[in-house]
Amino acid sequence: MGIATDMVIIVVAALLGGGIAHLLKQPLILGYILAGIVVGPYSGGVTVTQIHDIELLAEIGVALLLFALGLEFSFKELRPVRKVALLGTPLQLIASMLLGYGLGRLAGLSWQVSLWFGAMVSLSSTMVILKTLMNQGWMGTLSSRVMIGMLIVQDLAVVPMMIILPQLDHPDMGASVLGQAALKAVVFLVVMVLVGTRFLPWLMRQIARWNSREMFVLSLMAMGLGVGYATYLAGLSFALGAFVAGMVLAGSHFGHQALSDITPVRDLFAMLFFVSVGMMLDPAYLVDHFGLVAMLVVLAGLGKGAIFFGVSRLFGYGNVVPWAVGLGLFQIGEFAFVLARIGHAGGSIDKDAYALFLTVTIVTMLLTPLVSGMTSTLYALTRRRSAAEPLDTVTLPVEGNEGHVIVIGAGRVGRQVADLLGRIGLSRLVVEMDLHRLERIQAMGAPVLYGDATSEVVLRAAGIEKCRMLMVTIPDLVTSCAVITRAREIHPAVEVLTRVTGLEHIEEVRKLKAPDVVWPHLEAGLEMARHAMVLMGMPPTAIHRLAWNSRREIYAALGEEEGVVRSLEHLRAAESLFDLEWVAVQAGSSLESRTIGAIDVRKNSGVSILCVWRHGVPHNNPGPDFCLHSGDLVAIIGATEARGIFCRLAEPLSEQGVES
Repeated sequence: MGIATDMVIIVVAALLGGGIAHLLKQPLILGYILAGIVVGPYSGGVTVTQIHDIELLAEIGVALLLFALGLEFSFKELRPVRKVALLGTPLQLIASMLLGYGLGRLAGLSWQVSLWFGAMVSLSSTMVILKTLMNQGWMGTLSSRVMIGMLIVQDLAVVPMMIILPQLDHPDMGASVLGQAALKAVVFLVVMVLVGTRFLPWLMRQIARWNSREMFVLSLMAMGLGVGYATYLAGLSFALGAFVAGMVLAGSHFGHQALSDITPVRDLFAMLFFVSVGMMLDPAYLVDHFGLVAMLVVLAGLGKGAIFFGVSRLFGYGNVVPWAVGLGLFQIGEFAFVLARIGHAGGSIDKDAYALFLTVTIVTMLLTPLVSGMTSTLYALTRRRSAAEPLDTVTLPVEGNEGHVIVIGAGRVGRQVADLLGRIGLSRLVVEMDLHRLERIQAMGAPVLYGDATSEVVLRAAGIEKCRMLMVTIPDLVTSCAVITRAREIHPAVEVLTRVTGLEHIEEVRKLKAPDVVWPHLEAGLEMARHAMVLMGMPPTAIHRLAWNSRREIYAALGEEEGVVRSLEHLRAAESLFDLEWVAVQAGSSLESRTIGAIDVRKNSGVSILCVWRHGVPHNNPGPDFCLHSGDLVAIIGATEARGIFCRLAEPLSEQGVES
């Protein structure tokens, strides 16, 4: 069956390799590459025969990768870290290229091939580091934002590299060839900006009116690959055209849907690309050249990590950020495969150099989770030998933090919590690393600490050792668990209240000895049901008890008897013991405009008044001179019969059958 059989072999091998990588919590692309090694021509057994045809199909994967990158590209991602991304990344690229060039010359490669290797070394892996960050719970941290910002600029740098590097084989043509390539690129970009930004979105709008999902996806493929092929005919990179087409569509109303629809197709062809890369790797080469490969991996990893560390420090980042960036981005990225394939296809890189580059790249990728996981350990060791660096703070209390509530996150839930705690006079401190959210909550007057709550330094600065409670309001489970784990390491006995987004998350949080949780979806459902029961005239006490019983049944089913249910049981027991009930004083009742002493509540009804809620303000333990007004909510305790008498007193006299 030829290529059809090869495709079946590749898909099955990729499924097995990707499944193993997933079980081992490794990026799927590593599983795909290993699958390619197994079914490649160098391993024996079940192998792919039509390798050249598979490589041609894999080129579509490269184009779709860049097409999707264009769809995802947004300058908004760079705003919080724009300086280090836009200015620091070019410095890193130049320094890393010089490092790679030096290593290439050290390995005995020619200056042209060494430049190719330098370009590859300068790039890091977006796919690998994103998966690693997610597994480690570092997504959303300041360190991850710096890394992602630099990766975006790196990915953009691939495009000029693909234009310039192939011209190294024609030094006699010199600047003329480079000038022609640059002129073609400028003309193409101008045409796409002036024509493409109007025509492509208009065309997508017409196709969208057909209400055919299939035609919409097909049109996306045609645009991405069609524009790429047009640039190829013009003498430019096929992938460059696909990237620009994606970037043009990203600015239209169809950008998000286009990315959603193209992602499965992109992932399929990307899988084919990475499998084809693995097929070109010879395991025997690694064994025969182990010393050379190990030397390049170690020197490239150490040198590149040091460059990222230095650039981060140069742009003012301290504490754990330089360590996280250096140890996270030391590897050589997937776009190095793209450059290597272009160089090999054009004859710039011979077979031995190609095998060396592939081997070094794959080994650095495989080491990424292990090396990145050493961030906390190495940072802790260095911190012991030097004084802690100052943190960026905003309105942090001068007198210090003690007996306060630490609120993690300044999103909608976090802002509401901080506002309510402030209203009742509780000391609180909000930890947030998003500058926009930080500015919004700062306007509320709440004390704020700017930093990553998964960092030990930040938690200590927030006063975790002396706080009354830690409230984690962020919705991301991985980050929440990372915060709780770090907080427990510093202050094992700290009380923790955590927001969860699903029933399955409660069990994960409970494993961290943080059983007290709030599930907003449950609370919203109970509140809507409570409101409906109020409108239907059900007694407040019955509504209150039903809500508590519902919470108890749901949380108890998850084995939370020692945590959430314990707290709910205490409140429920207090309610049963005191029979507390809220009663509204209605206009025209015998309670309106009379003092508690004049009514003689204890004698005439047998209840005690604990609190009066008026215009959103509680008045606790009101005295005999306190005058009740229409609309007041009165909290009373007493026997059922006594509470019934008080409820009748709160009703209008006309409804009681009494003459005015």
